[in-house]
Amino acid sequence: MKFIIRAICISALCSFMSLAQSVSLDKVAVIVDQGVVLESEIESLVNEVKRNAEAQGQALPSDRVLRTQAIERLITKSLQMQMAERMGVQVSDPQLEQTITNIAQQQGATIDDLRNELEQQGIAYDDYREDVREELIVGEVTRANVRRRVYVTPQEISNLVKLMDQQGAEQAEYNLGHILIGLPSSPTDEDVASARSRADKVIELLNNGSDFTKIAITSSSGSNALEGGDMGWMNVNSMPTLFAEAVQGKEKGELIGPIRSGAGFHILKIKDTRGIEKITIEEVNARHILIKPSIILSDEKAKEMLEKFRQQVIDGDADFAELAKEHSEDPGSALKGGELGWSDPNNYVPAFREALAGLEPGEYSEPVRSQFGWHLMQLIDRRIDDATDKRKEDKAYQLLFNRKFKEESEAWLREMRDTAYIEVVE
Repeated sequence: MKFIIRAICISALCSFMSLAQSVSLDKVAVIVDQGVVLESEIESLVNEVKRNAEAQGQALPSDRVLRTQAIERLITKSLQMQMAERMGVQVSDPQLEQTITNIAQQQGATIDDLRNELEQQGIAYDDYREDVREELIVGEVTRANVRRRVYVTPQEISNLVKLMDQQGAEQAEYNLGHILIGLPSSPTDEDVASARSRADKVIELLNNGSDFTKIAITSSSGSNALEGGDMGWMNVNSMPTLFAEAVQGKEKGELIGPIRSGAGFHILKIKDTRGIEKITIEEVNARHILIKPSIILSDEKAKEMLEKFRQQVIDGDADFAELAKEHSEDPGSALKGGELGWSDPNNYVPAFREALAGLEPGEYSEPVRSQFGWHLMQLIDRRIDDATDKRKEDKAYQLLFNRKFKEESEAWLREMRDTAYIEVVE
C-alpha cells in the first residue's frame, strides 16, 4: 500500500514539473501606485490591436511601439480602476447583463450570437464581460471627476446659438410665390392709394381661400406672373433684401405683405421651406391635490378622500383651489391652489402624464396612484408652444459641454498620471 501511494506522489510531482516547464508564469511588468500591470495584460492588448488592424486591413507600427502604447493605456486604466475602488464605484451583474444585451441589440444580434462571435475570435465570454464591466466603471469615474471641472457660461451658449442661426440662415431655402401690384415710375398720391387698395383686396381674397396662382396670373405685374408668381427655391442670400427680411421667422403657408417698394406693393406666400428647423411641443396647464398614505391614513382611505373631493367639486359644493390649499401635500403647488403651471407633460411621472393625456380641458381625473401618493387632477388647458429656441440652446450647451468635457478629460488624466508612482519592471 505504501508503495502505491509513493508511486502516485512521484507521478503527480512529475506531472507538476512538466506543467511548470510548459506554462510560463505571469509576471509584473509595471508598478502603478497601489496596483500593477501584468505582462499577460500587455500581450493581450497588443494581440487585440493586431486582430482589429488585420480585420480592417490597417498597417501597424513595430511591436516595440505597440507595446509602449499598450503599457500607457494600461497604466491609465489601472489608475482609473484604483480611483474607482476608493470612490466605491461598482457595476452590478444585472447592470452588466443589461448593458451587454443592449450592445448585442444595437448590432441586431442576440446574446448567443455575441457568444459565438467571441468564440470565433478566441475570446472567452467571461473575459469579455469583465472588460465591459471595467469600461463602465472607468466611464463612471471619468464622468464623476471631470463633470465638475466643466462650466459653460450663458454667453458662450448665446454666441454659439447666434453662429448656428447664421449657418442655418445660409442653408435655409424658401419656395416663394410673388404678386406685385405695380406703380408707375413717378406715382401720384392717388396712384399709391389705388395700388394699396388693390393690394389689400388681394390679401383679403387670399385669406378667404382664393387660389394664389390664379390671382398672380390675373393681377400681378411681376415678371413671373404667368408662372403663377412662382419664384422657385431661393436662399435668403439670393433673394431681394426686402424679401429676405420679410420671410425671416415665417412659416410654410404664411402670407406676407403688402410690402412697399419703388416698384409697387409686393405680396409673398411661403409655399414651402427646407433647411429650417422648427420644433413645437404640446404643453399642459394642470392642477392637482396630492394625498400621501401613511401609518394613520391607509392607501384605500387616501383614495376615498380624493373621490369625495372630486364629487364635491363636480357638484359645486367645494372649490378645487381651496381644497388644494387645505389638504394637498405637494408644498410646491398647494399654496397656488394646486396649479402646476404650463409644462411639457413628459416632465411628469408616467401615471400622472397618462391620466392628463386622457382629459379634455376642464375635466377632472379619477384618483390616480403614483410613487408620490394619490392625485386628483384637473386639466386646465393645452397649447402648442414653439420650442425651437429652447432646443437650440440645449443643443449649443451639449456641444460646448462635450467639447470641454473631452479637453478636461485629457487634462485630468495627465494630472493623475503626473502625480502617480510608476515603475517599469525590467
